[in-house]
Amino acid sequence: MAVTSRSLYDLSSSVIVTSFYSFKSELKSIPEHISCDIYFKLYEEKKICVLGLELIDLNIFYKMLKVTHRKTQLLQCFQTLMDHGFNISMELSNAYASKCLHSQMCSALQQTIDLGLTLGEFLNDAGWQKDSEVVLIHCRDLCLSAPQTPTSLRKTLDCYHNLLNVQVASNLLPEATSTYQEIKKLIHTLRKMDELPNLAALYDEISSYFVTISEFNEALKWSAESLRELVPGLPASTTVNILRQLAHICFMRGQSKKAGVLIRQALRIANEVYEPSDHRLPDVIIDYGNILLNDDAVCFCPEDPTGAGNNHSVEVLSKALEMRKAIYGHKNIYVAFALEELANALYWNEKYVRARECIEESISIQEAILPPNHPLLASSLGVKGLILEGLAFEEDPSIPDNSLLLEAEKLHITTLELTIKARGINSEETAHCYHELGSFYHLIEKYKEAEALLLQADAVKEKIFGTEYGDRVSSLSTLACLYVDLDQYHKAEELYLRSIETSIKFYGETYSGLREDYEGLVHCYEQLGNTERMNHYITTLSHWEAVRRHLSVQNNCKDLEESGPIVPLPDLLNYCFKD
Repeated sequence: MAVTSRSLYDLSSSVIVTSFYSFKSELKSIPEHISCDIYFKLYEEKKICVLGLELIDLNIFYKMLKVTHRKTQLLQCFQTLMDHGFNISMELSNAYASKCLHSQMCSALQQTIDLGLTLGEFLNDAGWQKDSEVVLIHCRDLCLSAPQTPTSLRKTLDCYHNLLNVQVASNLLPEATSTYQEIKKLIHTLRKMDELPNLAALYDEISSYFVTISEFNEALKWSAESLRELVPGLPASTTVNILRQLAHICFMRGQSKKAGVLIRQALRIANEVYEPSDHRLPDVIIDYGNILLNDDAVCFCPEDPTGAGNNHSVEVLSKALEMRKAIYGHKNIYVAFALEELANALYWNEKYVRARECIEESISIQEAILPPNHPLLASSLGVKGLILEGLAFEEDPSIPDNSLLLEAEKLHITTLELTIKARGINSEETAHCYHELGSFYHLIEKYKEAEALLLQADAVKEKIFGTEYGDRVSSLSTLACLYVDLDQYHKAEELYLRSIETSIKFYGETYSGLREDYEGLVHCYEQLGNTERMNHYITTLSHWEAVRRHLSVQNNCKDLEESGPIVPLPDLLNYCFKD
């Protein structure tokens, strides 16, 4: 009987879709979930023009937003309309702005605020942050015009929360700073009224803001607060996001083992609570893939015992890209970001041709969506610069392709300029740009320029992280290598020794980067005529290689398995902050 009933429902839906305008007036009186089914049927039967003319109506779209379990389908419909020339994102944001002008003094005020919160969040999830910000700013102004009751103040806080998320994602840092200040004031007001809601998700968002402005100690503090706010009954997505954020902070601070534990837990929870088509699942998978790629202290692979690359990360990031394409199609900012992450992984695995295809597709999508020279482009341009470096030397390392090197140089310079404009000089991203441009000049034997940039990168990172941080090994090792090429062996020796000390402290004695440092020291001592020290590090290198081979076979990437037990949150909290 159930099969027959479903078939009859489908048949009825098809009849309505076929003669849509004959039945249109009746849709206003039927339940929202049935209206949704009719509109999704229009999408499935490719009646895109009819669907666009309907969903561009703010009231109809709000009905769709209320059917929360069909969000993935709505995201697919939305992106299809954008692809077909219906600028539904801007139309809806403009319609909401107009609605706000007529809602301040009427009984529909709270309903319009609720609409703004829901629409602003959806547009952000759909990848259209500019229009999301427009909606949320109007919603914020409406909230501030409402009578200041505990309920209205909590809605204002929700609006600020969503607005902070959009502004951070869009690199609007002055605006994000202003929003953060307003959030602090509002939390203080609600605390005095004893009306504070649970703040776990908001504290996590504040932590993301501080990461963006490279204040990692402050970011860690807010992440710790968000973890402590976790209580039974909160959405599982809040827990997942908090663990993702804390994993990112730990990784940036060189606490790679903790980062691995945290992202593994986030992924296991996400796989348990999210549907396979949920738009939030690829976010977690991308974070997981990046930790797989970037930290061999977390994962050893037998096919790559030296840690020069990680094919598993490419598989994971490819999976995330396909998931995003299934939701957003091919012309969405989130697809562009997934393409960039995959291109970066392919670069580190020396698959330069495919990496170039991915990064150029990513840049093409972003240039079609973003204004010229938008700061979000900087990261992709930098990745393309690295890929072109690899391609320039791939065919014959002794005769590089100068045209590719020239283009790579321009890309690295543009990346640095865009990053400084968006983030300022004293940011982790800017330090990374200095480092990449300095490494490029070292590669093409412009040693003076290389030294200045690499020293600047190290100085910025030291200002952000202090003298002790895991990523400093890349600065120290790269500078040491430069001084070897300049025949300044005593300088190189000092830097290699510091790099080794830092590597062992943060990543352990099996860290893959130690190979370059040990080999560098062997060369330095050979040039300096110090046979005793040279032989010592030849022995050390041999021991390191043997241990790496043993561990690569034993571990087989088990430390970052996607499935397994979920650790109780109190135990996880104790593990993360026991130091």
